[in-house]
Amino acid sequence: MKTLKATNHPIADYSHQVAILEEGTEVSNIPKFADKLEAIGLYPLKPTGFDVFQVNVGKMCNQTCAHCHVDAGPDRKEIMTRETMQTCLEVIREHDFKTVDLTGGAPEMNPDFRWFVEEIKKLGRHVMVRCNLTIILANPKFHDLPEFFKKHNVEIVSSLPFYNAQRTDRQRGNGVFDKSIKALQMLNAAGYGKEGSGLVLNLVYNPSGAFLPASQTQLEADFKQALMKDYGIEFNSLFAITNLPISRFLDYLIKSGNYESYMEKLVNAFNPSAAAGVMCRNTLSIGWDGYIYDCDFNQMLDLKIDSPGAHHIGNFDSQAIGKRKIVTGNHCYGCTAGAGSSCGGATT
Repeated sequence: MKTLKATNHPIADYSHQVAILEEGTEVSNIPKFADKLEAIGLYPLKPTGFDVFQVNVGKMCNQTCAHCHVDAGPDRKEIMTRETMQTCLEVIREHDFKTVDLTGGAPEMNPDFRWFVEEIKKLGRHVMVRCNLTIILANPKFHDLPEFFKKHNVEIVSSLPFYNAQRTDRQRGNGVFDKSIKALQMLNAAGYGKEGSGLVLNLVYNPSGAFLPASQTQLEADFKQALMKDYGIEFNSLFAITNLPISRFLDYLIKSGNYESYMEKLVNAFNPSAAAGVMCRNTLSIGWDGYIYDCDFNQMLDLKIDSPGAHHIGNFDSQAIGKRKIVTGNHCYGCTAGAGSSCGGATT
């Protein structure tokens, strides 16, 4: 059996992590993900359309969460320029993307974030922002974010590992839960999560260890009951997302000796229906530097789309990208396990 080593620096060694995932057969008899797809007639995996245009506007973040697949943090300098944003706007204008999903890091820390949101809304597209909540309280210049989001009818998707401080702070840092609760109350005060307001506030749950999430429906009911009872907080939906074995979470799995057992759980829970509905089939993920990926997870492993000559936003070719073969790997088992997992939660 091979001895696996975790990375010991803040920025992931992508090639090292890809090698670990793709050599899984030599570690614990993990079948290749491509073979699983071929067995159910889905290989090569192909796109079904252009619905979601997901943009990572930078890896800078005010937090350093243990489960973060982006390896985001205050020390990250990667940031999308306004020039690259302008190129993204041109692509959005010319194609049928219905939703623009802005993520980071903390996307709000990009100095051109608000301008970008306003320009996207001028194009008549729905905007979704992955807000970590604590950014709203991090600096006075962010305190008006709830009102800015309201003005532009931005959908908010926010991570909240659990409805108590102990589990949340263990995953995201000391004091994060209390700040998250205050930020949620500020969003509620602006109308977010309130019935009939049209202002959508969704929460994201990730397991805190080497296990799959419980039923999304039951988790949502539990979160709604606890947050309303204890803090008077309302929200629309909860997305349960499986932790993919990449970046900091892969390092955790290796260091804790859970890598093999976790991969076996994912493989054993492979769901053909979830595989058919994976988000990479209708989503494109744009990196802070303009390179194009099949999904946010491939982006963090530096696995660019399989479309020679058209893998940068500056050379966007809708025909070539629409006919591409989606790049997959053993990390993709995370999106196809159980009820499935995507940026919008369970898929089945």
